[in-house]
Amino acid sequence: MNSKERSNLRGIASTLEPITQIGKQGVNDALLDSLDKAIEKRELIKVTVLENSGLNSKEIGFEIAEKLGAEFVCAIGRKMVFYRRSKNPNVKHIEF
Repeated sequence: MNSKERSNLRGIASTLEPITQIGKQGVNDALLDSLDKAIEKRELIKVTVLENSGLNSKEIGFEIAEKLGAEFVCAIGRKMVFYRRSKNPNVKHIEF
């Protein structure tokens, strides 16, 4: 993903609400499963890392992206953005 595509996705994500939060329990299978389903439906998702989790949003962002097979677009403060093109033909795909 080049910087122009990443910038475009950041702009789109600025209007999105976070779909979930990561807390003290960290990243578990249930969280990954729900993120996988959400990213398949939306292609672009935003997730918040709670302050009490003790996790670094950039480090955890790369870990989640690897497990989801997605792109870690950015981390702004405690919010992370992920992108993965949906395999579902009924989803409106994000065009670059």
